[in-house]
Amino acid sequence: MAGNERDKETTAALREQLDYYRARAPDIDEWWLRDGLYERDRASWLADVATVVDALERFRPRGRVLELAGGTGRWSERLLGYADELTVVDGAPEMLALNAARLQSARVRYVQADLFDWEPAERADTVFFSFWLSHVPPERFAAFWRLVDECLAPGGRVFFVDSRPEETTTAVDDTPQHGAPLVERRLKDGRRFQVYKIFYEAPALAEQLRALGWRFDVRETSRYFIHGAGERDR
Repeated sequence: MAGNERDKETTAALREQLDYYRARAPDIDEWWLRDGLYERDRASWLADVATVVDALERFRPRGRVLELAGGTGRWSERLLGYADELTVVDGAPEMLALNAARLQSARVRYVQADLFDWEPAERADTVFFSFWLSHVPPERFAAFWRLVDECLAPGGRVFFVDSRPEETTTAVDDTPQHGAPLVERRLKDGRRFQVYKIFYEAPALAEQLRALGWRFDVRETSRYFIHGAGERDR
């Protein structure tokens, strides 16, 4: 397939992915809280959440903090406790509205923007993103990390958390699909969308980032998450 046609297909798939998360915004916290269709093995889930929270505490975000794909604000709340100021970027206005309602802080600035088109106007001391890297198409992986670099002030650092391929992370009536970059997701009203979902193993991801000029410590929790802390290898 010609490069231009491939890029058009990727752009169309990313548009569908954004439509999915805009539509899912009112219900997405059920996944994080293990409620409703996601209510299974909550104890293991919460234990893994605590592992990542402890890692973030050791990392200690500081200064001007930028959160990419901030969603409804579950991690934004924690970041605000460390930040002098917090900027949250997300492509879905519905997510940003829920985030703002949760945080209710004058120290938070919200930016609605598609991260695949957005250019930062200023640099941050800390860049954070959760459950976003797995939604970046493989062909845009390097470009995304160039964006992260453009977001960082000298000496800036990065922390991320994402999903591991674990069947009980999905809804009880869902069929997990881990074999291809695009998977099908279904809303409560029956609508179906294709979204990107790429799972990474810690050593391989650390090596990919090293090849792009980053130095990361990437780790896995017992079942559900992968998380990494690092900086540009200058």
